[in-house]
Amino acid sequence: MQSEAPFREIKLIAVGNSRGLRLPQELLRKYRIADTLVVEERPDGILSRGNRQDKVSLEQTFAELAAEHEDWSDMDRTQSDGLNTLPW
Repeated sequence: MQSEAPFREIKLIAVGNSRGLRLPQELLRKYRIADTLVVEERPDGILSRGNRQDKVSLEQTFAELAAEHEDWSDMDRTQSDGLNTLPW
């Protein structure tokens, strides 16, 4: 399975005397961006991310993980690796 490219080119648009950018709906949903972004100026460019002030519960995290339907069957072989017999 090929993963999605980590970089996108997004054109700036005029917003009054400023410039803005339009983010695709899929990115807004994926990163739970509603109304604000946090922008951090770095030496190599600008980093922007959603302003996540809301904490996600463990139940919601587990539900989202379960919805991804990942195949974890390869982890079954770790049960026979003998780590459970080591003194911790």
